[in-house]
Amino acid sequence: MQINQPSNQIRLTNVSLVRLKKGKKRFEIACYKNKVLEYRSGIETDLDNVLQIPNVFLSVSKGQTAPTQDLAKAFGAKTSVDDIIQEILKKGEMQVGEKERHAQAERIHNEVVDIVAGKLVDPKSKRVYTAGMIEKALEQLSSQGAQHKQEDQGKVTSGTATPTAEGEEGKGKKKELPTWTGVVTTKSAKSQALEAMKALIAWQPIPVSRARMRLRITCPSNILKQAVKGPGKKTAHEDGDDGEEEKATGTVKDRILSYIEQVESQDTEGQEWEVVGFVEPGAFKGLGEFIGGETKGRGRVEVLDMAVVHEGD
Repeated sequence: MQINQPSNQIRLTNVSLVRLKKGKKRFEIACYKNKVLEYRSGIETDLDNVLQIPNVFLSVSKGQTAPTQDLAKAFGAKTSVDDIIQEILKKGEMQVGEKERHAQAERIHNEVVDIVAGKLVDPKSKRVYTAGMIEKALEQLSSQGAQHKQEDQGKVTSGTATPTAEGEEGKGKKKELPTWTGVVTTKSAKSQALEAMKALIAWQPIPVSRARMRLRITCPSNILKQAVKGPGKKTAHEDGDDGEEEKATGTVKDRILSYIEQVESQDTEGQEWEVVGFVEPGAFKGLGEFIGGETKGRGRVEVLDMAVVHEGD
């Protein structure tokens, strides 16, 4: 006798699952491996290249598709299957095997190290560190972070710690510093590289600073001698917070040059003044805002090099 498989039973193998719990039900979709992250990052936009089958399941392992009434109750009667799938893809939790998880973590780790190695330099020599040196520095930070966490948990468990006001202040300052505990697979390599750079700069396991940007700034020469109006220079800190404003003094030209750490060249041609120089990344936003405001859109800031480094031994 022939045994027919029920119409809502679909068998799939070699898949990555994305799960989302909504309306007291858990819904799943079956995706191709490595495609979910590409979709979430915007690299892949075609759902056909992401989904193994354009259906929503209650259980992929059992091949049980989600009934229409369950989908309507959880997502709304007017919500299309494509919209439901996109919501699960964006908000759901991705289930991957141990080998895939390890390979993904290793890939993100290598990307983070490469990004950091290209953005940080030795403050004195302005030379880049090797990826191996950056990796060791991050491992040191990760070990220190785990050790500090264990110590804090031990003090809380024992109940013997009674910090003084000075101790509380010191502890508070310590906690405010950015920390690094290693890569995770739920964040992009770019965002984690930024976190790693902040921690390296804050703790200095090796001497590091952000590589300077090389910019070309052009401005109408007839406004260079105008007195500056409004607040003074504001430089962002490495952790992204705004720094304190300095008192506004001098001319427009003085203020522009105050943002530039090292001038490479400056010249006036016709009615336009041009300067090329090196700027700390934290000052870039403030410089752009100042140029735009003071020149009413007639000035320009052009990035010639995002991170200037010196190669060599």
